[in-house]
Order: sequence, then structure tokens, then C-alpha cells
Amino acid sequence: MEELDLSGGAMRRPHDRDLSTYLDRLEIGDPGEPSLDALRALHRAHVERVPYETLEVQLGRRITLDPRESIDRILRGRGGYCVQLNGAFATLLTALGYDVTWHRAGVQAGRRAPASGVSFAPHLALTVRMEGQPWLVDIGLGDGLLEPLPLREGRYRQGPFEFRLSASSVEPGGWRFDHDPRGSIAGLDMETEPASAVDFVEWHPYLCTSPESRLVRAAVVLRRDGAGADALVGCMLRRVSGAGVSEVELGSRGEWFEALSSVFGLHLGDVNGRDREMLWEKVRGAHEAWQRRKGAVAVS
Repeated sequence: MEELDLSGGAMRRPHDRDLSTYLDRLEIGDPGEPSLDALRALHRAHVERVPYETLEVQLGRRITLDPRESIDRILRGRGGYCVQLNGAFATLLTALGYDVTWHRAGVQAGRRAPASGVSFAPHLALTVRMEGQPWLVDIGLGDGLLEPLPLREGRYRQGPFEFRLSASSVEPGGWRFDHDPRGSIAGLDMETEPASAVDFVEWHPYLCTSPESRLVRAAVVLRRDGAGADALVGCMLRRVSGAGVSEVELGSRGEWFEALSSVFGLHLGDVNGRDREMLWEKVRGAHEAWQRRKGAVAVS
């Protein structure tokens, strides 16, 4: 069986039955031969049904970037962060016959923050070559792309969001993706050179354990659909749609876990009662600290 190299270690490709179950999780039967229409359907199904989530990090669990582990988590009704989601999706697409390339990208978290290069804690983005050109594929942004974008300069509308692709000003020869102003990030800059798993593995411990890591600082769950996007950051649940932006505070443990299930489709059968209580207390404590900081800024 062909093996993939990951940080100096070898790992087997997922079994065919796991990939078949993966398609079942996406509610897709036989996707057929590789085609742009099929790629769009796979991408859309993934972002609608498998959310971006940082709950495993918040729970303090040991997780890896092995696509087999990420796929297994997805099959259990969970999600993951960008490298886990795009790594799993790349594995599925490759098994289906698509020409997939990994790329390092740097995320610009907010519009006041400087554009970030790819050298620090890179994001994993993908390109897939179809119909003679590369397409940007990224299911790991949470509230980003609904479907792939042709990798050429321009503005693109998907639902209520408008995106822009242009030449990067911080990565020579690279690409800049600008998110809609209502999105969870400002954008990202992507290298055109192919990346390998080791480019991301070396940053994984930092992302999962450092107090400075965006995965550690807050519990975040994101998902896209054709009408907009949902975002849960701490206890604040936000919906962006064509009708505008709505936001509500989830003030109880029951409301919070109900939103994980009903809004994001997460199945937390692998999180026992004690861990649920610990997770809620952690999320609620961080939310209350955020409210105090927000109040102090308002007073000053």
C-alpha cells in the first residue's frame, strides 16, 4: 500500500471503506469521474456538513495532522481546524482521481492586522487542476469558500459574500484572497509553490498548546451554506446572510451544546459528561473575561 510521509514518519492511506463512508458523511453517492461540477458539489457538501472547530484543542486532547485520524474524526460527526480539514479533503480528492496540490498560506486575522506571510504557523490551502487551470479549494476557512474559485484575478460572489483574488503583496508570485468584510478573517496570502505535510506538522504543537495560538484563545466553530455562514466564538453565535448580520449570546450550557448540534451539526458522542462540563466552564470563563475587557475599554 502506498504510504505518505508525515514529519519523518510514514502513515498508510485510508482504507477504501473509510473513503466510501466519508462520501456518505457528505451525503454524496458516486461522485463519478473527476469534473468541475463534481468538485463543486464535493466542496459545497463538505463546508455545509463538516464545520471548522477548535473543540479538541479546548478539551486539551492530543490530536495529530494524520489525514486518517482527521477522516476518522469527520466520520464520527466532528470537524477540525484548517490543516486537518483540508488534509482530509485532499486525501479524498486524490483517491477520487483529482490532481491536488498543497500550499502554505498566511492568514490575516483582522483588517487592522498586517498581512501575514507563510513562514509563521501557516494555513493549508489547496489547488486542484481542472479544465486546464488551477482552482482554489479551501474547506478549512469555516465561513470562507462555498465552492472552488478559478485561480485568476477578479471578484467572486458566493451567496451574501464577495471575495477577491489578486496578486499577493507579501508573497512574491503568490496569491491574495480577500474575504468579505463580514467574514471571520480579513484574508490570506498563498504561495504558489507546492508544500508538504512537514511544513505544517512543525507548527502543530504551537497551535494546539501556545496561549498565543488562535486555536487556544477561544472555542470557535464555523460553517458555510448557500445562504450565508454561522460562527460561534465563545458564547456569541453569529449568522451572516443576505438579510444582514444577527448575533445572540448563548447564556446557558444547554443553549451552547444545542447550538453545536442544531446549527453546526456536530455530534459529540466522544465527549463525556465530565468533559462537557469542563468545556462549558472554560468557554464561559473566557467569555466572561472578554466581557470584562470589553467593558473596561468602553469605560476608558
